[in-house]
Amino acid sequence: MKQWKSIVCLLLTVCWMGFIFTMSAQPAAKSTETSLHVGMMVGEILVPDFEKKPLLEQLAFARMIDHPVRKCAHASEYAVLGILTGLSADSIGVRKQRWRKAFLAASVYAMTDEFHQLFVPGRSGQISDVLLDSAGALLGIIVLYGITRLNNLRNQG
Repeated sequence: MKQWKSIVCLLLTVCWMGFIFTMSAQPAAKSTETSLHVGMMVGEILVPDFEKKPLLEQLAFARMIDHPVRKCAHASEYAVLGILTGLSADSIGVRKQRWRKAFLAASVYAMTDEFHQLFVPGRSGQISDVLLDSAGALLGIIVLYGITRLNNLRNQG
């Protein structure tokens, strides 16, 4: 059973890395289209009567929140990666400094991802994005650590 857990965790981690790679491989125009679509969805959820507003006003809102949407996407993608690398490290039996190793793996992947974007039309690699991605991974690992600690305490008591 433990071997299956390891395989599943590693497979999910690799699949998520593939998802991040795919999103980073989008040319700038496609990436902007995706983030504007998310901005429109945010408007529909948070802005009263958003769908009744003129399309140009809706697009202006989506453009206004485009930067925060992109940065939240970076952080959340890597928070998930942090959780998955943490689960993978745990499932394959890494005990010594497993959280640090999970963080290091996610951060190194963030560096390679930003390097990859240097070769995508209209995209650029940003050190600030590596830092944001790493912070997202750290957040995911902290959440996983907290859940693990609570679970261990509950099982002991």
